[in-house]
Amino acid sequence: MLLSAFGVSEGEEQAYRSVLRMSECSVGAVAASCGCDATQAGRWLRELEDKGLVNRTSHRPARYRAAPPELAFEVLALDRHRQIDQARLAAAEFGRIRRAAEPGLAAPIRVIQGEDVNTQRFLQTQLTASREVLMLDRPPYLAEGIAPQHQLQLERMAQGVSYRTVYDRLSLAEPGQIERAHELSRGGEQARVYDGVPLKLLITDRSSALVPFALEDVRHSVVLDRSPLLDGLVAVFEFLWERATPLWSLRAGDILDPMGERLLGLAAAGYTDEVIARTTGLSKRTVERRMRQMMDRLGARTRFQAGLQAGRRGLID
Repeated sequence: MLLSAFGVSEGEEQAYRSVLRMSECSVGAVAASCGCDATQAGRWLRELEDKGLVNRTSHRPARYRAAPPELAFEVLALDRHRQIDQARLAAAEFGRIRRAAEPGLAAPIRVIQGEDVNTQRFLQTQLTASREVLMLDRPPYLAEGIAPQHQLQLERMAQGVSYRTVYDRLSLAEPGQIERAHELSRGGEQARVYDGVPLKLLITDRSSALVPFALEDVRHSVVLDRSPLLDGLVAVFEFLWERATPLWSLRAGDILDPMGERLLGLAAAGYTDEVIARTTGLSKRTVERRMRQMMDRLGARTRFQAGLQAGRRGLID
């Protein structure tokens, strides 16, 4: 049956199909359509009502109408996602309890395979974070995961989870990536750029990690729990973080407009005017003009002086 994934029994689905075929129907009509007695039909209709698939009218005796399927099933799907999220959070908590009870227990290392599974795991792992997410970001990207990741990160930062991200220089040259990174920065992300980030990496609360990689053109990820290997990956992140170039500061908006903020971050990261023009969609002449305006606002005659003034004013770290 089509609705079993939502916890709808075969009989309930049969009753729902009957209600869908009629604009409004009684328990008796559903019983006749399904070939069952009124007691069974009434039980199925009550279950469907609890699930939001049918609505009872004020008539006496009771009559039922089908809820709009598109809306009803979207609600059921969201509820099922919530249940899955809760199950994964519970699994992570039970895993911590087990490892605390058995300190010598070896941390499991697992490999997951497939684009859909990897995208889902990348998003779900961030839902388990209570304090901090550390990320190393570099191409290539799974297109279907970019928008959900962007929205999830904004929501998690709004909930108080801190994000620190080291972007590979090539990352910000990807179409639309500079705009997304700028919005995330304004949402609270601490962002830096490094030339030659060696791997993709996601670390949550320094207790678990996800390392995506491609093997024979198939997307895989290594999943790590607390272990010396995980500690080593945290050290790799901190090593790159210290050597990476800061992008934007939240204070930049006090002096510069949004485009000025973006140009300042890209210039501080060492991008040339040609690359900045390609990344932002502006012409090289427009970039040069905006850079000149930005230097004037900072009271600088050279880009080196502009960098010093930006640092002194806290616009870049």
